[in-house]
Amino acid sequence: MHRSEEKPRTMKAVRQHAFGGPDVLHYEDAPLPVLRPGEVLIRVRAIGLNPPDLYLREGYSLLPPEWRPPVAFPLILGTDVSGVIEAVAEGVEGLSPGDAVYAMVRFPSGLAGGSQAYAQYVTAPASEVALKPAGIDHVHAAGAPMSLLTAWQFLIALGHDVTNPLQPAQHVPVPLRGKTVVVNGAAGGVGHFALQLARWQGARVIAVASGKHEAFVRQLGAETFLDYTQVKPEEILHDVDLVVDAVGGASAGRFLRTLRRGGALFPIFPLGFDGHDAAAALGVTVSTTQVRSSGAQLGELAALLDAGSVRVAIDSTFALSQVRQAHERAGRGHIQGKIVMTVE
Repeated sequence: MHRSEEKPRTMKAVRQHAFGGPDVLHYEDAPLPVLRPGEVLIRVRAIGLNPPDLYLREGYSLLPPEWRPPVAFPLILGTDVSGVIEAVAEGVEGLSPGDAVYAMVRFPSGLAGGSQAYAQYVTAPASEVALKPAGIDHVHAAGAPMSLLTAWQFLIALGHDVTNPLQPAQHVPVPLRGKTVVVNGAAGGVGHFALQLARWQGARVIAVASGKHEAFVRQLGAETFLDYTQVKPEEILHDVDLVVDAVGGASAGRFLRTLRRGGALFPIFPLGFDGHDAAAALGVTVSTTQVRSSGAQLGELAALLDAGSVRVAIDSTFALSQVRQAHERAGRGHIQGKIVMTVE
């Protein structure tokens, strides 16, 4: 193992010893993770907060009991990091101590707590790590991985052939150039990236969000804005090519009537959606996928982030020791971009 400097044996991390609300999160001492073959050890500078962090903190209460993964306590949440490589295992090539990197760590394989990113140090498979875009800082880089990979894998390139348990056919992105794309939840983490990628591909984008986000989503490239607190988008829109519902869930079916025959609905959060029969009758495709870690795709995305073709919007930042406040902010919703925690 190659080391850049001697490390302490313990670190600060956020651990929980039971499921519950933000009050179960404790900033405390924890053992350093053990570096295994094929991995790198990252000294974390910033951590992106994502909805799965909240789902796991609560014990995946939204899932049917038989779907809930077994979890061992104490548990460390989190997947998205930006930082500096501290050490690399033997056999790892292309990454070295001192490299600034970003990653979505072990997802979905670590969704039961195996990712462990809410910490001063994290190990990650080298295949999931990419050099951090030089043009953005660690806070913005940490805000990108899960949400931007989700938008990319839904809209641009799936990048894997893992069977999707939620539908019989593999998800296939659709051509976007010249198309009309609706993004529901356009100001949020996945939504603000989906909007930008659709515009980058040459689509006309209609953004759906609450009124306070209008200027924000227009700056990102939305040509039309609908304030869902004032109008019902499903009663106004018609003949659109694609709806990316970054809110998803049971309400996603309301967008079926807005699509032209041959159009597609991509619910980012598909649980609760039961409109497949209605979609078939309308000649509409409904498709979803599970985001997966990919250092190769993060490497591609680094070029877009460096060039400013895609930018990471930061809703708010907190120190890792303020993790409870960060989760409380997430729980209030109406987020504009991403919540990020910085590591002391």
